[in-house]
Amino acid sequence: MATEATNNAEETAAQAQTGPAAVSEARAEVQKNSRRIPVARRRLELLFDSGTMEEIGAEVLHQCHDFGLEKKRAPGDGVITACGLVDGRPVYAFAQDKTVLGGSLGEAHAMKIARLQDLALKTGSPMVAINDSGGARIQEGVQSLAGYGEIFRRNVKSSGVIPQISLIAGPCAGGAVYSPALTDFVAMVDGTSYMFLTGPKVIKTVTFEDITVEELGGGRTHAAGTGVANLLFESDREAISQIRRLLSYLPSNNKEMPPVVDCDDSLQRMDTDFHGIVPADPRKPYDVRDMVNLLVDGDSFFEVHSNWAQNVVVGFARMGGHSVGLVANQPLHLAGVLDIDASRKAARFIRTCNAFNVPIVSLVDVPGFLPGKAQEHGGVIDHGAKLLWAYCEATVPKLSVILRKAYGGAYIVMSSKHVGGDINLAWPSAEIAVMGAAGAVEVLNRREIAAAEDADAKKEELKDAYETKFLNPDLAASRGYLDAVIEPHETRRKLVRFLELLRNKDEQLPEKRNGNMPT
Repeated sequence: MATEATNNAEETAAQAQTGPAAVSEARAEVQKNSRRIPVARRRLELLFDSGTMEEIGAEVLHQCHDFGLEKKRAPGDGVITACGLVDGRPVYAFAQDKTVLGGSLGEAHAMKIARLQDLALKTGSPMVAINDSGGARIQEGVQSLAGYGEIFRRNVKSSGVIPQISLIAGPCAGGAVYSPALTDFVAMVDGTSYMFLTGPKVIKTVTFEDITVEELGGGRTHAAGTGVANLLFESDREAISQIRRLLSYLPSNNKEMPPVVDCDDSLQRMDTDFHGIVPADPRKPYDVRDMVNLLVDGDSFFEVHSNWAQNVVVGFARMGGHSVGLVANQPLHLAGVLDIDASRKAARFIRTCNAFNVPIVSLVDVPGFLPGKAQEHGGVIDHGAKLLWAYCEATVPKLSVILRKAYGGAYIVMSSKHVGGDINLAWPSAEIAVMGAAGAVEVLNRREIAAAEDADAKKEELKDAYETKFLNPDLAASRGYLDAVIEPHETRRKLVRFLELLRNKDEQLPEKRNGNMPT
């Protein structure tokens, strides 16, 4: 609180001397070593390439004359809207200014954002929203609510056309949370940002629950618990820097291809380290990120949703300088099974990749869907179907590699040939079956096992026979369900080649108003 008071005092002194520009400089200087950058203009300056920011609507004023607002008519009405370049490409962005009427959203404030959204869509440019607001401006009544509706409608209109990224850099409560939720990526800052529909005081009044702001809607809550936040950072500065990086993997709009960068990592690299990552024992865990980092161009993996549903890993990377989306089962968590949250996470990421022409590479090591009453009653049927829907719907190049096991319905779902996989590869050790050998012989040979003098020995004999016949990629390859069985060290080279050959893939879905995706 003392720091905030000092900041406000320095801001007031600066404004008295030289106006708003000095305010920005003064507060930026005071906070330069802090995790939080409280000045909206400075946040935008960090987002855009140096010297390229152009403000739009700087002189807009609210038109409300009730409750004393006629005496508080700050230019810009609490939000800075601007355009500029990020890595040389046009981007539109706004930053709410909490120092002006608490950053609250009124009619003029909303009008500025809506106009910026229209410009971004017309020009086919990404849109970045930096949220730091007290919510709807109560003094303006229904005009504030109407303003939110105008923003939401444009979020939906732009969805799948231009990338939309939200940074929660402070409070975001009530109806304000729905705009970030409608965008492609939501980033939060640990300890300084929060999102919720109803605050702790209302919850205390209605349900008698005691909960802190951080517990209710802090960055860790949404990054690890709810999945609302795709990205969590330690500071505003880190968040803005990483948003710039995220944009580098995406095209400006759905009619363009993602940017291509120079690649100094050999396209022919055949690394024997691949052989040591995946244990031969199908029950032994390993970190699939080690596989991803070895597979892609050096240091190019950008993980998304790393704290939530950790039994699946998703993120962007580059292979041969081209953007790809990675979806990988993670044996390190829950043995890599698919469940409600993992299905939602992967499905959302796949649909984002498909919207923006990013090929999808799937690394498969999955024992099935997580069994249990909680999953069934939680709607795993519908949520699992979302993942199935996403792979079936995607028309970008889809490649997969079965690293170790692919059992049951999870085999079908994970980019198999049957749901539209373009290139399906497997390692020689891959196990593709309805279930593992132990479970299979219990179902198929229970009478034979029961009649045997040594039931355990008979079970092992039958299990070995089942593994020899079914738990290998040969049957799937002979049916054309796999395009090739490859050695582990060939994986990068093969994928890079196939990605290049599929670069001009053109697949069209039937014309329709919209599909009816499971909810």
